[in-house]
Amino acid sequence: MKIATIIVRVLIGLLLLFASISFFFKLAPEPETTGNFKAFNMGLVASTYLLPLAKTVELLCGISFVSGRFVTLANIMILPITINILFINYFLTPESLPIAGLLFLGNLFLIYRYWDNYKTVFTP
Repeated sequence: MKIATIIVRVLIGLLLLFASISFFFKLAPEPETTGNFKAFNMGLVASTYLLPLAKTVELLCGISFVSGRFVTLANIMILPITINILFINYFLTPESLPIAGLLFLGNLFLIYRYWDNYKTVFTP
């Protein structure tokens, strides 16, 4: 189970690093968006801070997952972002739902594996 945890942690970390680095350095062209997703994406871009904030959190969590340091904190920080990625893909772009689902399930798996570190959070 320890090897599975390392594999999932590193794969999620690399995915987050790729997404954030390609956003900041404009390595990949922007995908063509249509319909409701285009309106949603225009709103994110118009906010001027939300997308860079999310990508910065993705970058920091990706570094944490790949390095294996502060993974417990990174799991909690990235959870709201993975939930939003899952919902955005479910409601607006269902063709990329499998990747979002795997990201979310991987995040839940890591939370399960590091559950002993979270026990003190839930004690009164």
